Amino acid sequence: MERLLHYVWKNRLYKEANLTTTEGIPIFVIDPGIPNTDAGPDFFNAKIRIAGTVWAGSVELHVKASDWLRHHHDRDKAYDSVILHVVQQSDALLCRTNGEVIPQAILKVPDSVQANIDWLLNRDEAIPCFPRIGGFDRLHLSSWLESLLCERLERKTEHIFSLLERYDQDWNEVFYITLTRNFGFGTNSDAFEWLGQSLPYRCIQRQRNSNSQVEALLFGQAGALQEDGGDDYYSLLRREYLFLRKKYDLHGIEGNLFRNLRVRPSGFPHIKLAQLASVWQQYESLFSKLLEVRTPEEAEEYFHILPSEYWLTHYRLLQLSERKEKPLGKSSIRIILINTVVPILFAYGQKNRLPEFCDRALSFLEKIPPESNSIVTLFTKAGIGVRNAGDTQALIQLKREYCEKKKCMFCRIGFRLVGEGLGGNGLGR
Repeated sequence: MERLLHYVWKNRLYKEANLTTTEGIPIFVIDPGIPNTDAGPDFFNAKIRIAGTVWAGSVELHVKASDWLRHHHDRDKAYDSVILHVVQQSDALLCRTNGEVIPQAILKVPDSVQANIDWLLNRDEAIPCFPRIGGFDRLHLSSWLESLLCERLERKTEHIFSLLERYDQDWNEVFYITLTRNFGFGTNSDAFEWLGQSLPYRCIQRQRNSNSQVEALLFGQAGALQEDGGDDYYSLLRREYLFLRKKYDLHGIEGNLFRNLRVRPSGFPHIKLAQLASVWQQYESLFSKLLEVRTPEEAEEYFHILPSEYWLTHYRLLQLSERKEKPLGKSSIRIILINTVVPILFAYGQKNRLPEFCDRALSFLEKIPPESNSIVTLFTKAGIGVRNAGDTQALIQLKREYCEKKKCMFCRIGFRLVGEGLGGNGLGR
């Protein structure tokens, strides 16, 4: 309940005219203050006018006034700066350590706010505000989507920075691991990243003149070359891997980490590994080349590859299939650009203080068509229009970090819905 009180105070979701001290003196909140995440009062740098006098200082909030005493604030000089104690129930007279009485105000959570919060948080829906989100003002929605996109890019950038720290600022190694991860296309992303981390990029570089050796390294490290026997190509890969594993002192991961369930044949891990092998075999330094591209179309060209001839008649090792070429599809390439190239460009720009790379990354997202996935479909059905990959990335951030975690009170859409019916506050502000 105290968390809700904080939320109502911070966002001024109350009838301003009804706010008085417990003695009936009118209060006007000039500034509710800045939330304090450390020890001490809940809000600092607040400005409040009480009976014509403007006070500047801290604000503390409790469900009951007596919680002040229970938390021993009456003996803590850090709370002497409190100019107003906001409570739901006034059951005690409070003083600073020098004996001065602290003004108190009873803050009632408006019935409409409580009802809207209950409506949002108690709904068993993938998007709690599904029935109302379609009518949300487009200008405010665009602003929120821009912020969500920044959040998502920052999260991806932080992961890239952590990899740079781990791999001694080696951008080629970090790009290699990031791209390898994203060839897992969600279902197998973690397994592909573990594979990349188990196989140093230098091993790929040294063997890149031989496609079979690059494939042997990837399939062997993925635990796919454990058994004796098999067709001629499998036997070749196994021999190559046993030699290279000893040469580089490699330790692979378990093959059962990769999943085929509910994956189309074109998305089977073996096909993705074969396509990835072709990418690494074709380019000596793909990272450097992608730093030079100016448009998404230029970047796409580097992923127009075909795996080796064996995969014309296979979706998995040792299992024959109808003859068919298996290039990376256009949608798959775009996912690679969104999840690998864009974050890498953005992180490179931030790390090296080169804003032109950050701008280029954002420009790519504006030019790449919207993604097609279950999250985007859900928001589209709710009435949200999407223009490009930037919008769809923002909606993925919204769904995963707010809707799924029931953080409606921290979402701008949720905030405006919670404030409906407050006149000058909330939705009408």
